[in-house]
Amino acid sequence: MNENLLEELKNIPILCVEDEEGIREVIVETLRYYFDEVYEASDGEEAYEIYQEYRPKIILSDIQMQNCDGVEFVKKVREHDHQTTIIMLTAYSNEEYLIDLINLNINHFILKPLNLKKLNQALLKYLNKSLEPITLAKDLVLDLEKRELLYKDEEAVILRKREKEFLQLLYEKKGAIVTYDMIEEELWIEKEMTSHALKSFIKELRAKLPFNIIKNVPQEGYTLAN
Repeated sequence: MNENLLEELKNIPILCVEDEEGIREVIVETLRYYFDEVYEASDGEEAYEIYQEYRPKIILSDIQMQNCDGVEFVKKVREHDHQTTIIMLTAYSNEEYLIDLINLNINHFILKPLNLKKLNQALLKYLNKSLEPITLAKDLVLDLEKRELLYKDEEAVILRKREKEFLQLLYEKKGAIVTYDMIEEELWIEKEMTSHALKSFIKELRAKLPFNIIKNVPQEGYTLAN
């Protein structure tokens, strides 16, 4: 995997769920080569608690585990989250679970044992999916790979990294409010977000848009305007 793609993965949080400690340690150590933020859990119950607290963008999970298996864990996640990428580790003996998992919109399956080639394939699939252009509004497209806003025949608008991530967050949470806490957690990682800094950020971003698509919800946050 080339350096540009590796850089894209660095700031993405990932959760590894595996009940066999030795296997989990090896997987987690491998993941730390790609990701700065790696969380681990030994079963579905612990995984769901970590998921709720840290909201990883990728989940790599075994299927058969004690307390709460991978299928039950994924069901809980998919009740309200269809954006997080879920990669399942499976064995030939797990075929009975595959129909359930396919219906839960699993993004990728990796046949055990996990190796670097299989992991690279899954991560490249994630990157290709996550970097596809998205349509924010009619004729307004956000090119995630080039970090550009495209509108009809007008010249492309170059965005800063945080601006791109904010618009992407609004798109992913379309129909819901992106709260101030969520914005700080997702975009202001390195320092505290002040109300003045956020207002300045929104004002500068709106000035770059061909028309306003950012709707303020007083005392709560922002949504993508219809």
